Amino acid sequence: MKQIENILSNELKNIHDSGLYKDERQIESTQSSIITVKGNEVINFCANNYLGLSSHPKIIESAKMALDRWGFGLSSVRFICGTQDIHKELELKISQFLSKDDTILYTSCFDANGGLFETLFNNEDIVISDALNHASIIDGVRLCKSKRAVYENSNMNHLETILKENQDSRQRIITTDGVFSMDGYIAKLDEICSLAKKYNALVHVDDSHATGFVGDTGRGSIEYNNVINQVDIITSTFGKALGGASGGFTSASKNVIDILRQRSRPYLFSNSLAPSIVNASITAIDLIENDYSLLDTLKKNTAYFRKKIESIGFTIKSGDHPIVPIMLGDAKLSQQLSKQMLEMGIYVIGFSFPVVPKNQARIRVQISSGHSKEQIDRALNAFEKCGNCLLYTSDAADE
Repeated sequence: MKQIENILSNELKNIHDSGLYKDERQIESTQSSIITVKGNEVINFCANNYLGLSSHPKIIESAKMALDRWGFGLSSVRFICGTQDIHKELELKISQFLSKDDTILYTSCFDANGGLFETLFNNEDIVISDALNHASIIDGVRLCKSKRAVYENSNMNHLETILKENQDSRQRIITTDGVFSMDGYIAKLDEICSLAKKYNALVHVDDSHATGFVGDTGRGSIEYNNVINQVDIITSTFGKALGGASGGFTSASKNVIDILRQRSRPYLFSNSLAPSIVNASITAIDLIENDYSLLDTLKKNTAYFRKKIESIGFTIKSGDHPIVPIMLGDAKLSQQLSKQMLEMGIYVIGFSFPVVPKNQARIRVQISSGHSKEQIDRALNAFEKCGNCLLYTSDAADE
């Protein structure tokens, strides 16, 4: 056996023994509020399907139509022969939706972040990043030759200190998640933008867990914080609320987007986004702009679940986002609770290190406008029963 196999076997054993191993459950149905797992129907509370659009009839119809009209794929990058009229239509629609000059499409938001910083910044600049930013921002910043600094999560005093200390840099850019995906916290973009104006810095927001459903009209955390015209660069995804397939984008000024088209490596060296995804994403934005009922239902469902889960006795992180982290602390406990919930017909996942900090394991519940009140009540009842059982077992083991 080659040495790498021994090394990896030991590492995998350690992951298993510590309760951190992540199994991939298979679903045998479309993505919806009810899915099929091992032949059984269960209620899904862990998808990014915030508006229930993943299997929406109009989204599916739009994707099918695109297959007939524009084909399955383009077998090309954008600048050779991979740009169709619908790619430009989607870029224009997003730009108008987010009040930006222009937009560039990527195969994922991970790629959008990965191709952002190294293209725009060099060793004369500094990128200032929130400590809880998504892995794609972290990796994107690592590819960049600029100076780097990290401020404590949402700590504006720490951020201001870093800005003060780096006034000699050519450019300063503050980069943050719009919503921190493991906590459901919405970034303090109003305060960040105020500091950016004070210290002449740019602001970048990854709004993947906000685009389409956060804010009064679904414009995201930038609308929620009333800073639509103050954030310089927005990256986000089609892989969550906007239909849930794949693809991402960057929206910004014309010059920023033009230089990304010329030099952003994930854009230049990746296939063009598939026509079915492009056309379905256009339809998703149309649905959001023309009918706010999905947004209203999501807000009502979120408020109801948050209030009830706390009344049962669980500790959650405060807020009003449909990501609701139920804090358990122990990694094995989170996996056990997740397993028991599935046995009761509720699909949730436990998260532990390295996805979240050690000793901060949790069940991350994600509410959708596709959930009925009856489905939410079933989940609440299951949490109460499974939680009481596990806590009793844990207390008995400690005695």
